[in-house]
Amino acid sequence: MATTVQVRDETRRLLEKLKRDMGLGSYDEVIRTLAKSKTGLPKSLFGACKGSRPFVREREADHAL
Repeated sequence: MATTVQVRDETRRLLEKLKRDMGLGSYDEVIRTLAKSKTGLPKSLFGACKGSRPFVREREADHAL
């Protein structure tokens, strides 16, 4: 479902420039991309665990048999 949103000409020009610069196909994509960046949600949450340290593989020699 589409919705019409009124913006000033200056805002439309800014959206057009952002659309071109970001390589996006529509104003909707520009607005969604900007909104998602402001909400702090990454594109993917795969492997994300808040507060965890990066994985470092231990040497096999360090393990007791």
